[in-house]
Amino acid sequence: MQSALLIVGWLPMTEHPSPSSTNTLPDEPPAPAWHPSAEIIANANVTAVARQLGLPDYAALHQWSCRNREAYWQLVIDRVGIKFREPFAKILDATEPTRPRWLVGAKMNVVDSCFDAAVDPASPAIIESSGGSLRTWTINELRRLAARVCNGLIAGGIMPGDAVAVVMPMTARSVAIYLGIIAAGAAVVSIADSFAPDEIATRLRVGNAKWVFTQDLVLWGARRLALYEKIVAAGAAKIVVCPADAGSSVILRQGDIAFDDFLSSDDRLMAVACAPHDPINVLFSSGTTGDPKAIPWDHTTPIKCAADGHFHQDLHPGDVVCWPTSLGWMMGPWLIFAALLNRATIALHAQTPTEANFGRFVQDAGVTMLGVVPSLVRSWKQSQCMEQFDWTKIRAFSSSGECSNAADMLYLMQLAGGRPVIEYCGGTEIGGAYITGTVVQPSIPATFTTPALGLNFVLLDDDGKPASRGEALIEGPSIGLSTRLLNRDHDSIYFDYTPMGENGFPLRRHGDEIEALPGGYFRVIGRSDDTMNLGGIKVGCAEIERALNAVPEIAETAAVAMAPAGGGPSRLVIYAVPVAGAAISAESLKPLFQQAIRDHLNPLFHVDEVRLTSSLPRTASNKIIRRTLRAELKPSVPLLSHRD
Repeated sequence: MQSALLIVGWLPMTEHPSPSSTNTLPDEPPAPAWHPSAEIIANANVTAVARQLGLPDYAALHQWSCRNREAYWQLVIDRVGIKFREPFAKILDATEPTRPRWLVGAKMNVVDSCFDAAVDPASPAIIESSGGSLRTWTINELRRLAARVCNGLIAGGIMPGDAVAVVMPMTARSVAIYLGIIAAGAAVVSIADSFAPDEIATRLRVGNAKWVFTQDLVLWGARRLALYEKIVAAGAAKIVVCPADAGSSVILRQGDIAFDDFLSSDDRLMAVACAPHDPINVLFSSGTTGDPKAIPWDHTTPIKCAADGHFHQDLHPGDVVCWPTSLGWMMGPWLIFAALLNRATIALHAQTPTEANFGRFVQDAGVTMLGVVPSLVRSWKQSQCMEQFDWTKIRAFSSSGECSNAADMLYLMQLAGGRPVIEYCGGTEIGGAYITGTVVQPSIPATFTTPALGLNFVLLDDDGKPASRGEALIEGPSIGLSTRLLNRDHDSIYFDYTPMGENGFPLRRHGDEIEALPGGYFRVIGRSDDTMNLGGIKVGCAEIERALNAVPEIAETAAVAMAPAGGGPSRLVIYAVPVAGAAISAESLKPLFQQAIRDHLNPLFHVDEVRLTSSLPRTASNKIIRRTLRAELKPSVPLLSHRD
């Protein structure tokens, strides 16, 4: 046991701290912009559980959840109603500390828990924007379509353990497809529809997908973007194609099949019983080199999604939850499980969330919890397009994906008449968050108030010593934390050379840099490794550089992220080394780099600045030292504002 480590837990809030705008550790944290009322505290899920356990407050509940992890997860299982075909003999087997086994001996399929028989089958599962109006899908309608997908897959020869990809926007139909694949005992390979064919092909290969579900088109604003063609170009073996709308029609390859022709007529849902650690989903998270990391979720991971939604976003039965995302990123599956397992309704709007029609949807659907990425809020603030709508049904916002800007988050709070923002930071390999907030604590824009329940973390500096600002290492074990990767050595990535935590388990590396503020608040500074978050999407420097290095007259590149002066989402800066004698400028390179990213990676990534250099800093083993490049980028350096 290493008691010298700084274990970060919840601390009481100061009543009226004074504001500070410095980037160093201030004498006092900024002042809260929102305080919970006595009614909000009384009705919160964390309060109910603290009362049940005889604990005085949230601080005591968090401490209890870390000291009694098996009891905590048993409590979560009971509260959200996880169903088992065969009960578990033991909740945790920690014989291998880096690869603990949960719910040992159980048989289950998490889809059973999503469609709890005790829930009114006529209650709303999904509210979807459809042709300018709202379409409500009941629990029974979603269950029946998921069953027809499940039975169609089984009839088509898909076996338990097989992988089936989904590359399509997040709609009610894609949610049913997602659940149907899992019900069949197979695993969903989640791929964002924004990716270029090269990147789709990589993910199909790594995920070993036998089939692909997609749409013929993506409808994005007034544009109709070809999607089926991209999947064909990616070399998919068999494709099931859904029409984007009634006017859609494409000629399919031989062997591909239209969605309606694929569906089974049998709408009885009989999900395949699985072991708890059988995979349900393969998601991708960018590493620092090579292919993206392929992270399997299993039947236990949704329990983490549900627990976080229950306690941190404070979801209750009847809530309406909206988070603009897709199944290609972890927040898509998170939204499905956090909502359905908490008996809440999913609100889906497949069109662009930057325009006024999204704000109208949030209003008309009666959204009570709205999730965002900070760059989305910044666009709302610039356009003021959401100020015309009544968002007062919203009880809380939640923000994830990239660092927040305090002014933008304060603006967001005011859009709903003054509601808290629950900052939510974690990752695909966590199944949720390790640092977040609650509705029972005062909310300071762009800050966090607590480690997630059931977890703690430590902050270590570059020398591995406890610090008030440093890299966060997670103190497990916890349901949701990954135990394997399909294409990497899991333990070497997350546990090599990490010290032991106070609870006797090795600390887990994650890669975020965090600053602890007085009064129990935290600020996430950014990534401490060679990955970055761009527009809420985690991407590795190596993936960007691989696309850029093919540009003519470029010898090599280094991609780094820069935080703006006021904090908030990272900007992408490219250091480029031209080949000897090349007559090229930074200004002329920028559109070429942008096109290369659009063609080979993801058009959602924007190059903010290009800097020419004669060489890149390297270690003795010839690795690029990106930390040196990041240190050169001062927040005051002006960036090109043009967006290609």
